[in-house]
Amino acid sequence: MPSDRRLDRDTGRGLAYELVERLKARILAGEIEPGQKLPTESSLVEEFGVSRTVVREAISRLQAAGLVETFQGRGSFVLALPASTAFSVEAEQIRTHRDVLDMIDFRIGVESEAAGLAAQRRTELQLKAIERALVDLTRSGEHPGTAVEADFRFHLKIALASGNRFYSDLLASLGPMMIMLPRTRLAHTYTVSDATHLTRVTLEHENVYRAIADQDAAAARAAMRLHLSNSRARLQTP
Repeated sequence: MPSDRRLDRDTGRGLAYELVERLKARILAGEIEPGQKLPTESSLVEEFGVSRTVVREAISRLQAAGLVETFQGRGSFVLALPASTAFSVEAEQIRTHRDVLDMIDFRIGVESEAAGLAAQRRTELQLKAIERALVDLTRSGEHPGTAVEADFRFHLKIALASGNRFYSDLLASLGPMMIMLPRTRLAHTYTVSDATHLTRVTLEHENVYRAIADQDAAAARAAMRLHLSNSRARLQTP
């Protein structure tokens, strides 16, 4: 096996990530065209010197990205690259208190279902990523400046774990502003520097995480809906 095909094990990003990047580059360069079959698991194991577990994780990520589709007993086939139809909501479009409430309502519908799918489909690696974001959020009381990013990352990792790229693409397009803008309209008591509020919000996130960890889709949907509904209630004018 040519040494230049071996994956870089020292990047800290994981072998599955590195394999995804290699295969994605081939697809985007047209080396593997739409409709063509990906190399078999065995050939990828041999070519890149990785385990079948790594290969399967990489193919799962390519599926989530909408680049391949897998058929039982037939293998994985490259899909035509989707046209760019990016959805975005610019911060300046959220101008009023009503806009912020409407955005929360929108998120309730989207993220509740994403959490349910994540409970059904998440991998152990994806669960670890959600857990790390939760830990960072829990510690944000000591570093308030990190709270928005940690909160956003928690929700984005759940969307990624749903295995449906439209959920993750949507949340990625909203970005941290989906967390930040509502916070600018909260009363002073609803801040990360307020211990009671931070404890309550952290518990809400923990309930979502626990349901996903338990692979309980109904509980995950309910926990996410309750968390975002509580966020909406905190935004209501006293």
